[in-house]
Amino acid sequence: MRTLLAVLLGVVMGGLGTVVHRFGDDSWYLGLLLALALTAAAGVLSRAWAGYGTLLGFGVGWVVMVQALSLPGSGGDVIVPAGVLGMVWSYVGVAVLAVVAFLPPSWFAEVPARRDRPGA
Repeated sequence: MRTLLAVLLGVVMGGLGTVVHRFGDDSWYLGLLLALALTAAAGVLSRAWAGYGTLLGFGVGWVVMVQALSLPGSGGDVIVPAGVLGMVWSYVGVAVLAVVAFLPPSWFAEVPARRDRPGA
């Protein structure tokens, strides 16, 4: 169930990020930074939720949505054009998910990182 919800979260975050990644002017793309930050945060949430399976589900949903929105629509319009910004969104987003996958497992453990001895 959690993996299915992670896939749905990936679809939502992929769609939301795809829509807002082009917000900003030529010198500062705030939308791209926000979209990548949301992707990283949702990836960390997915991994912390139930491990690598949910992170993989999130990644699959994210990639499917971004790629689906990169295809031409019925009128010939695309949301992610094949320019530099579209490529950065697509490839750096996948790289962000790879970084999340290689974060230390201790960051996601449900045990205390250090136990203090009483009286020490």
